Amino acid sequence: MPRIQGVDLPPDKPTHISLRYLRGIGPTLALRLCDQAGIDPQRRAKEMSDDDIARIATLLDREYLVEGALRRTENANIERLKHIGSYRGSRHRRSLPVRGQRSKTNARTRKGPRKTVAGKKGVKDLK
Repeated sequence: MPRIQGVDLPPDKPTHISLRYLRGIGPTLALRLCDQAGIDPQRRAKEMSDDDIARIATLLDREYLVEGALRRTENANIERLKHIGSYRGSRHRRSLPVRGQRSKTNARTRKGPRKTVAGKKGVKDLK
């Protein structure tokens, strides 16, 4: 089972599909990596030699932000937005949708499960 940047790649999938398991690598970049490293993208990941894996790893280290470095950069950008007090930063801070989506209804993914408030629905008679 090949291991790149601390991630185990699935051995029974083609190389260009296996590379997508790394954060920051999508379909286009996976094919470009295979081309630059001189590896057949359709060959199974378990058939790659140690030399092939090393070539891909050095390409990733030199030219691309993937896995840990990418996560650190993303988190630093979010922290910067929070620190400068921007609107997007305040939405991140309150765990609300950041990119203009509706939040009165929906937004459950971001807000989490509903928290029911007792006595909110309807006005009670005070007679």
